[in-house]
Amino acid sequence: MSSTPRGERLIITLLGNRNSGKSSLINALTNQEIAIVSEVPGTTTDPVAKRYELLPLGPVTFYDTAGLDDMGELGEKRIRAAYKVLFKTDMAIFVNDGSPFQENELKALQRLKEMKLPVLVIFNKSDLRKPHQNNIEFCQKNDLAWISVSAKTKENITLAKEKIIELAPSYFKEERPLVRDIVHSGDRVILVTPIDSSAPKGRLILPQVQVLRDLLDSGAVTTVVREFELNKALKALKSEPDLVITDSQVIQKVVNQLPPQVPLTTFSILFARYKGDLEALIKGCQKIDELKDGDRILIAEACSHHPQQDDIGRMKIPNWLKNYTQKDLNFDIAAGSDFPDNLEDYALIIHCGACMLNQKEMNNRIREAERRGVPITNYGLAISKLHGYFERTIAPLKIPFRA
Repeated sequence: MSSTPRGERLIITLLGNRNSGKSSLINALTNQEIAIVSEVPGTTTDPVAKRYELLPLGPVTFYDTAGLDDMGELGEKRIRAAYKVLFKTDMAIFVNDGSPFQENELKALQRLKEMKLPVLVIFNKSDLRKPHQNNIEFCQKNDLAWISVSAKTKENITLAKEKIIELAPSYFKEERPLVRDIVHSGDRVILVTPIDSSAPKGRLILPQVQVLRDLLDSGAVTTVVREFELNKALKALKSEPDLVITDSQVIQKVVNQLPPQVPLTTFSILFARYKGDLEALIKGCQKIDELKDGDRILIAEACSHHPQQDDIGRMKIPNWLKNYTQKDLNFDIAAGSDFPDNLEDYALIIHCGACMLNQKEMNNRIREAERRGVPITNYGLAISKLHGYFERTIAPLKIPFRA
């Protein structure tokens, strides 16, 4: 369970006022003492992630957050941090201790509604009081699922888990193929996986591992090679492969060795479809041709890492982009969970493959960029375009394309 990629976990965030019992509830739901519980208001400060296996959904992450009624300047920062977690949240649990909703709670519930998140309202502390009738009527009027539980006595905790499973977003329950919907059992697929200074020691990077697993599930006959071994692998086959998937950074070397009729795509493009809205990212990629001198480009990385000398996002893509456009462009980097508020300052966002983000968070980023009127694309699409192989690399995914 602990080895499940963060981007493949259902993210469930608990919101509520101080001492509503969020931490106690997490302990009860997981049947573990994994969250600090105290009678002192404000024990939980920054959002804290707790992993759990919630069958039949599988691995989930619960986020325990600060109270929405936290006080003072520091309290306001904690509240902002709690709301920020919602950006990557798949569903929310709103915890109330049964007392009448306060104004800040009603505002929070309205915000969850605007974000179109599945919400389960849990009235905790049923051992002390029943949920106020006005709260129940509010939930009924606003079509909010609710349940009364006691984290202390474990009353209705099993029912609460069942409600969570029921309300989980449909995209998490559905099978999301990475590549197996475009290959058939017995197809021969070659994966080109360069091993350089940026590759993790002793293992493949996550996109390569997940694509390989999906191909094995599909029954495809898969060969894994480095870029300088591709020609030897092609000669070893009695006929041409049905598909070649490459790391975007070596696409030029791959194309130089590959017959033009062999279908070709990249790991990053597959993840663009798997994690987000591929058509929106394709549309954003076309804006590269409209860049002007002085434009600012945001390079968005989903994970924080120590930059290498020839870093793909910080060095290679900016250089390729300048060479392609022949424009004087400016670049900013956003790494990890931070996504800038000043998106309007950018002419284009180029996002990484998002292997460390869940589908909800990546689509939230795409939708936010669209709302601000800023085109967004991803590494793989941009690199393919900058090298002149854009149409070829998206063709296997059968996505309509108009130049």
